[in-house]
Order: sequence, then C-alpha cells, then structure tokens
Amino acid sequence: MSIHTEEYQQELQKVQDRDFTHSWVSSSAYLFYLQIACFIALVLGGCYMLSTKRFEKPEVKVQSSTLYTPKYETK
Repeated sequence: MSIHTEEYQQELQKVQDRDFTHSWVSSSAYLFYLQIACFIALVLGGCYMLSTKRFEKPEVKVQSSTLYTPKYETK
C-alpha cells in the first residue's frame, strides 16, 4: 500500500512541478513577459493610429456673424 502512495506522491509532485499555478517562479516570469508584450502592443497600436490619422482638423462650419470681421445681412 505504501508503494502505491509513494508512486502517487511522486507523480503528483511531477505534475505540480510542471503546472503553471503551482510554480510561482515560472508563473511570475510568464506574467511579467506577458505584461511587457501587452504594453508594447498598446504603444505600437497608439503610434499606428496617430500616424494614420495625422491629427486631421475637422471642417467646422462657422456663422458669418461670429467671425473676426462679422458680415451682417441687411434688410
């Protein structure tokens, strides 16, 4: 009975060593690199959007009576 228990414990230890959630060192390194990759993707995406839009000025319709030199209609 103890042989089976010992084999079970060895197999369980092997699985836990390879498991992501049981190995704090490997999981923290994975999460660190995942965080760096997400940050780089965010920065590159923002740069791409800025380069494609190029700060376009919208065409705004302004009333002629509100200009620096207003133009009034006479009746």
